Amino acid sequence: MYNLKLHNQAVTLVDQVEDSLLNYFREHDLRIGDSIPNELDLAAALGVARSVLREALSRLKMMGMIETRTRKGMILTEPSILGGMKRVVDPRILSEDSLFDILGFRIALEIGICSDLFRNITPEDIVELEEIVRLGIVFENNEYAPISEFTFHAKLYEITGNKTPGISGDHSSGDGIWSLMPTFWNI
Repeated sequence: MYNLKLHNQAVTLVDQVEDSLLNYFREHDLRIGDSIPNELDLAAALGVARSVLREALSRLKMMGMIETRTRKGMILTEPSILGGMKRVVDPRILSEDSLFDILGFRIALEIGICSDLFRNITPEDIVELEEIVRLGIVFENNEYAPISEFTFHAKLYEITGNKTPGISGDHSSGDGIWSLMPTFWNI
C-alpha cells in the first residue's frame, strides 16, 4: 500500500494524519464516490493507532468529505462549501474583529453578485422583491428586522442562479450560505 509516513512537526499526530489522508486523496486522484482504504490498511500504512486514525477520519466526516456506506466502506463525498463555517460562525464566541471580517465577506459577496443580478433579474423577480419590502418588518429607526433582511437577500442570491450548494435552490437543508445568513444580520 501507499507509504503515508508522518513527519515530526509541531502539530498533533491527528493533524498529521489528516494532512496525510488529504494528500493521499489528491496524489491518487480520488474523486467523489471513490472508495478509500479501510481503517486497518490506513493505520498500518501511517504507522499509527486506529484511535488516532479514527479521530482524523472523524474530522473529515464532520467536514462532509467522507462517509461510510454499508457494504462499500468509506467513500469520498463532496462537502458543502460553507457547511463547516456554520459550526463556528456564532457572534457569541467570535471577537469583534472576526465579526467585522464576516461583515466584510458579506459586503464583498453582495458586490460580487451585482452583474449576475442585472443579467438574470426578471420583471417577476422585481415584483417579488417589492412585495418582500412591502411586507417587511421595519423598526422605529427605519431598519428592517433580520428576518426581512434575510428574505430579501435570499431572493437576491436566488436570482444570481449560482449553483453553489446552499446559495440557490432549496434553502430548507440548513447547509451553506442559508445557515450563515442570519449571523450576517446579527453583527
